[in-house]
Amino acid sequence: MSKKSIETGVGLFVLLGLAALLFVALKAANLTSFGQADSYTVSARFDNIGGLKPRAPVRAAGVVVGRITAIRLDPKTYQGVVTMEIDRSYQFPKDSSAKILTAGLLGDQYVGLEAGGEIDNLAAGATIKQTQSAVVLENLIGQFLFNKAADAGGAAAPEAKP
Repeated sequence: MSKKSIETGVGLFVLLGLAALLFVALKAANLTSFGQADSYTVSARFDNIGGLKPRAPVRAAGVVVGRITAIRLDPKTYQGVVTMEIDRSYQFPKDSSAKILTAGLLGDQYVGLEAGGEIDNLAAGATIKQTQSAVVLENLIGQFLFNKAADAGGAAAPEAKP
C-alpha cells in the first residue's frame, strides 16, 4: 500500500468518527429530526413540571407523537404552561389527559397523552384540561421521612395511667 492510500483511509476513518460524534450529540439533545413535519399546537397546565425540558418527547402508548416546544409560568395562576406540537397524523379526542412521566427510575421526563372518549378531536391551539403533574422524588422521600418521624414520635410517648 502506498503512503497516499493509507493517509486517505485514515482521513475517511476520522471523518466517519466525527459524523458519529455529531449524530450522538444530536441524539442526546433531542435534535435528530431535521424536517418540519405537519403538526398542530396544544397546551396543558401543570402545578409542577418537575424536570421537564423543551424538546422533550410527547408520547402516547410509548410512541413519540410530538415534542415540547415551550414551557412558561402563568403569572396569574402560577402554573407551568407546557406547549406541545403534535404530529398531524395523530388526532386525540378533546377529553384526552396529559401526565408528566419519567423514563425509568431516574430518566428524562416526558409528557404522556392518554386518549379520551370524546368524538371531537383537539384543535390547534386547544388546551388539555385533565393533567397530572410530575412526581418529584425529593418530595416523596420527604413525605416518607416525615411520616416515619411522626409514627416514631407517637409510639415513643408513654401512656399515662390513672
